Amino acid sequence: MRTLSKLVLFGLLAAAGPLSAKLPPPSDEAKAKAAEAAAKTAHAGKVDNYKLCVAMDRVAASYQAAAKKAGKPASAPTDTPACVDPGPFVYTPPGAASAPAAAAAPAPAAPPAMAKK
Repeated sequence: MRTLSKLVLFGLLAAAGPLSAKLPPPSDEAKAKAAEAAAKTAHAGKVDNYKLCVAMDRVAASYQAAAKKAGKPASAPTDTPACVDPGPFVYTPPGAASAPAAAAAPAPAAPPAMAKK
């Protein structure tokens, strides 16, 4: 029985060897898709935070109105930063964004000549 379990274990280890082979590096297209997916995920997080902020503002306003209607003293609202809408998702690849910016940048002006005294 012990020999059989050793043979099974050895067989499993031998079969697992090729499965642990290293994958080839991703192509440029795959890297671009991964970067776009990461940008979409980051934008989705910003949208979620905006929606949460708006919901918290609605709840706070509702609480203040209900307390005022009931004649109960409500605590003063805490100053918080305004909710900022992230806008629609727009993706610009990193390589495309830096090329026009470099071309649009003006060349540095020559330093002014020193006047002789």
